[in-house]
Amino acid sequence: MINRRDILETIHMIQDENLDIRTITMGISLLDCCSQDPKEACSKVYEKIMRKAERLVPVGEEIEKEYGIPIVNKRVSVTPVSIISASCGDPVSFAVTLEKAARETGVNFIGGYSALVQKGFAAGDEDFIKSIPEALSLTEHVCSSVNIGSTKTGINMDAVAMMGRTVKRTAEMTRDNNCIGAAKLVVFCNAPEDNPFMAGAFHGAGEPDCVINVGVSGPGVVHSALKKIPDGDFTDVSDMVKRTAFKITRIGNLVAKEAAKRLGVSFGIVDLSLAPTPAVGDSVAYILEEMGLEKCGTHGTTAALALLNDAVKKGGVMASSRVGGLSGAFIPVTEDAGMIAAAECGSLTIEKLEAMTSVCSVGLDMIAIPGDTPAETIAAIIADEAAIGMINSKTTAVRLVPAIGKKEGDRLDFGGLLGGGPVMRINPMSSRRFIERGGRIPAPIQSLKN
Repeated sequence: MINRRDILETIHMIQDENLDIRTITMGISLLDCCSQDPKEACSKVYEKIMRKAERLVPVGEEIEKEYGIPIVNKRVSVTPVSIISASCGDPVSFAVTLEKAARETGVNFIGGYSALVQKGFAAGDEDFIKSIPEALSLTEHVCSSVNIGSTKTGINMDAVAMMGRTVKRTAEMTRDNNCIGAAKLVVFCNAPEDNPFMAGAFHGAGEPDCVINVGVSGPGVVHSALKKIPDGDFTDVSDMVKRTAFKITRIGNLVAKEAAKRLGVSFGIVDLSLAPTPAVGDSVAYILEEMGLEKCGTHGTTAALALLNDAVKKGGVMASSRVGGLSGAFIPVTEDAGMIAAAECGSLTIEKLEAMTSVCSVGLDMIAIPGDTPAETIAAIIADEAAIGMINSKTTAVRLVPAIGKKEGDRLDFGGLLGGGPVMRINPMSSRRFIERGGRIPAPIQSLKN
């Protein structure tokens, strides 16, 4: 039973500690929209998204008003478009269709302009990946992702090389808009099929026809909780984070169930990920610094992040039987005020971020790099992150933004939730010969579990 103290505590978390539901994401299967005629296929895609998602934004706003819980984003994810477009080609027309549906439903983003090439390229996959820069330059709300590796399959290094070039080209084609296209493009290893967060969300082939997934967010709440135990040891810190994550997840579970009920679709999962924003006080870096680090990025940061990520998961799974997605702690540089400050003063480097990604939710996320960074270097960074994910049986991802025309120390600003931050240093040594080898890095021995 919910008592008065719980209600007052929740109100305090919302009003003073930046607690919110970061996103309600409706996943929609497009498998029944396939056709050999691209116009017919696009027509089916548009009709189905409009039919399923037309009430998503109004229902989200109703729940916000009734429960007093901010729901920052309402989004849609769809079946990877490379699957739908394989039989008819013309993938960019699907991106234009998704953009039209996003505008008319009023959602913030629509994800699923995606391809799954972890073991090789199926029919149409290479042409699809080549279409990504154009698709993202022509659209505002469409997000794209490509899964290039997994623990079961190894890493498709041909796809890695292609994605290095694709990231660079996407930034170049949107250079007049702060290279925003690259900020909407994620390269995954072990991509989950039920992730509600953009830009990596897509609706997996094994998911129901239509489902509601919710992403909660509460870095500010966790930070405030840790301030109450300044002299606690690490067991105390872990317990406090677990209890706080439990409370946050209960709210997310309530909103997910209510949204699914009102929309008449399945309740999918609650993603526990602590997703920061540029707002002061809503930072994962500040949580790590509250544990005793002078600045995020210094020695001890990886250990602190490991504790945080583990405690968030332990607390969340006790609050909901529908935990899924990524569920942990995000460390996007431009979207986290503390990460921005740490990067600006030199405490946080890409090499340290790479180490941190071995113990957190995703990977090298929202990092601005010099615009003249070679495509092969971008590909090698992707390969490094994929290797961490492959060996550790976890999701890793790369969302780099080559800041065309800018160099190390300059600043790139997107505004809104995407924030902005410094252009970070890249190791100048070449990885070209490594990337040019191609082929596939074999799956590790731990893949043989059957």
